[in-house]
Amino acid sequence: MKKSVFVTGAHDGTGFAIAERFAKEGYDVFVGSRDQEKAASAASKIREKYGVLAKGYVYQTTILDETEVKAIFNDIRANGYLLDALVLNAANLGIGQVSLDVDINDFMGVYTTNIGWNFLMAREAAKQMKEKGKGAIVFIGSNSSVRVTENRCAYCSSKSAINAMSKSFAVDWGKYGIRSNCVLPGMIKTVRWEQNVNNAKYCLPNYTPIEDIATFEDVANAVWYLGSDASRNTTGAEIVVDGGMLAQLTPNINRELWNE
Repeated sequence: MKKSVFVTGAHDGTGFAIAERFAKEGYDVFVGSRDQEKAASAASKIREKYGVLAKGYVYQTTILDETEVKAIFNDIRANGYLLDALVLNAANLGIGQVSLDVDINDFMGVYTTNIGWNFLMAREAAKQMKEKGKGAIVFIGSNSSVRVTENRCAYCSSKSAINAMSKSFAVDWGKYGIRSNCVLPGMIKTVRWEQNVNNAKYCLPNYTPIEDIATFEDVANAVWYLGSDASRNTTGAEIVVDGGMLAQLTPNINRELWNE
C-alpha cells in the first residue's frame, strides 16, 4: 500500500505547498478545503505534476459535525488507504476581534475551527493509524501561541491550546506508534505580504534575526520532517519557523528592511 497524507486547508498557500512536498516524496495526497472546486483543482494539479493519486474533500467548519468528518475518513479507507500522516493546516484567523466588544459567537467560531475540527480530524486519523501501528499528526500552529498579537485573543489562545492538544495526543497515542507534533510559523510570504496589504512588508514581524521571513516551502519542509520517518523518535514537540523572531527580546528596528 502506498503511503498517504491528508492535508486540510490545502487548496493554496501553505497547505498546497505541504501537499506538494509529500507528493514529491511519492505520497498519495488527500486535499481538504472548504470549497469543492478549489479542492478538486488542487488535487488535479498535484496528480498531473507528480503522478500520484490525489483527491479533494470539502467540509464546512462553522458547526461541529462528527458525521461529516467520519464520512471523509471512511471514504479514504474505502479507497484502500489507512493514513500515514495528517497535517492540520486549516484555521480561522480571527482577525480584528477586539476583546472588549467581539461577539461571543465569532470568538467561539475560531475555537470551533481551530480546536473542535482539528480534534475530530485527528481522532479519526488516529483510529486508522492505530490499525497500522504507526502514523504522524502535524499541527500548523503559530508563534502567536507563545507571544500574542493585538486584537486576536481567540486566534492566539486557540493556537496555544493546539500546542497542548498535540502534546496530549503524543502522550495518549504514543503507545500505538502515533506521533503528534506542531510547526509554529511566524510571518509568511503570503499574497497579503507580497501585495503589502496593511503595510505587511514593514510590520514588526519582518524584523527577524535572520533578516528574512518564511516561504510556503520553508514551512512545508518542517512539516515533511515531522510527518515522515525522518523524525521517528520526535513527538510532543514544536518546530518554530519564524527566522528567530521568538528568540529575540527586542527586534532591531533600526536596520533597513528588504525592498522586494
